[in-house]
Amino acid sequence: MSEQFFSKRQQESIVTAIQNAELNTSGEIRVHIEPHCKQEVMERAKQVFEELNMHQTELKNGVLFYLAYLDKKFAILGDSGIHLKVTDAFWNEEKELMKTHFAKGQFTEGLCLAIEKAGQRLKEHFPYQRNDVNELSNDISFGGDHEA
Repeated sequence: MSEQFFSKRQQESIVTAIQNAELNTSGEIRVHIEPHCKQEVMERAKQVFEELNMHQTELKNGVLFYLAYLDKKFAILGDSGIHLKVTDAFWNEEKELMKTHFAKGQFTEGLCLAIEKAGQRLKEHFPYQRNDVNELSNDISFGGDHEA
């Protein structure tokens, strides 16, 4: 089960990282975890992005962290609003940060640091507004085996 990849305490740390990252921005961050990804990882991340309705945020400023842990694949996908504001270099830095930590088995730490950095970048381009509404859940979403 995907829910067992991270302990309850680790899941709480990730959700807290999302909540803290979103405190100062109107941006939305989600994490999706599943065991397998049998297709190109960015294509699967795009599917999950849509399934989670991340494309429906008002400012198009959602960021998805996707992990397929048994296949050792991951992706970071930003919606068009944030993607226009940051360069590919930013996403590549985020991926390298995660890859470095993941290689050491530090999945929670790598994910939380990447979420924090994404939150900082979202804050630069999409600062928190007084009337901001949390458009998407901060909870981790979990998938089963994805065979497509």
